[in-house]
Amino acid sequence: MAKGHVRQLKSGNWELVFDLPREPGEERKQKSMTVKAANKKDAEKKLREILRQIDEDTYVDPGKMTLGDFLTRWLNDYCVPNRRKTTVDGYRVIINKHLIPALGHIKLAKLRPLHIQEYYTYALQYGRADGKGENKKLSPTTVHHHHSVLRKALGTAVKWQLLSRNVCDAVDPPRTKNYKAKVYDEDAVARLLEVAEGTRKYIPILITLATGLRRGEVLALHWSDFDPQAGTIVVDESLVNTSGGPEFDEVKTESSRAVIDLPESVVEELQAHRERQETEKNYAGEFWQENDLIICKEDGTRWHPGGFSDSFKRLLKTHKLPHIRFHDLRHTHASHLIRMGFHPKVVSDRLRHSKIGTTMDTYGHLFPGIQKEVARKLDETMFRKRPAESPKEE
Repeated sequence: MAKGHVRQLKSGNWELVFDLPREPGEERKQKSMTVKAANKKDAEKKLREILRQIDEDTYVDPGKMTLGDFLTRWLNDYCVPNRRKTTVDGYRVIINKHLIPALGHIKLAKLRPLHIQEYYTYALQYGRADGKGENKKLSPTTVHHHHSVLRKALGTAVKWQLLSRNVCDAVDPPRTKNYKAKVYDEDAVARLLEVAEGTRKYIPILITLATGLRRGEVLALHWSDFDPQAGTIVVDESLVNTSGGPEFDEVKTESSRAVIDLPESVVEELQAHRERQETEKNYAGEFWQENDLIICKEDGTRWHPGGFSDSFKRLLKTHKLPHIRFHDLRHTHASHLIRMGFHPKVVSDRLRHSKIGTTMDTYGHLFPGIQKEVARKLDETMFRKRPAESPKEE
């Protein structure tokens, strides 16, 4: 079992002294490390963590630790216990397929802004650094995601006192363009509902157009979430893609939890859909898998989110409708509220954005003639015309 001790230095910092792992017959090797700690108890806590790593054979000397070593540890020791599984899966892809192949060999203490900037340039020009895939150039948005993950990781390295500063703060990620939502007008919406009616896409399309729910939230709706008397649905789960397949997860943020009012016509459609589903259940018999899902396949099983989107794309292509993503139906819902004259705060609440700024950043360009309306209102109020005055005599 590894041993060590702590002592306070004149500077107020603490020195951790501990035995390093050694092979049989090797002489005792010790290492010291200076850390900041609130008191002796805090310093001893830091020492115990190092000793635990030594005993479990997971300790890496900070002076020898590469960026790859650190990113792997950050993912397993920090992200897995503290982040959603879908978030960890996304981080793992970025780290293992991009960051480690490009930068993983560099000693953490030797990492410089130029290393990172050169990687961004390479990724934008040539794509993945592991030499796999189709070697397509990575988009500025994708590289920006890489920057975000690396910056978060190095921020933890600073907290763990492995670095004195976050190197990413001295690096400029590529500029990204704000996504302008694609939306359907009233005629396109009517046509979409017409061609979808009678298919398994009809109800999820209808719900999304009526509520602005996200794809995963629609696919996670259960009949227990639906109150036909009150005309509402409860949103508290989302069906998400994970490395192990689709799984139900809590919605992203607290503001995403909500009870949503439905148009009366949608309530009636849902009740009719429930009756049709009961008929399907009776027909399937023992092959039906009871999941209480509003949106499901012929045997009651849940959709795979990606598979559902593919099915939606095929519907549009078959009927020669303009290409949009399923998520753009959420944007369509928002755009129609805006064009009906609802205040941005109402739109923001309906979409369950935590900040109204998110709504304005995404949909501000959809407010028709808003600047002209502002100018007209100012003219009517602040700058309303005054009675003509007689010319002054000279």
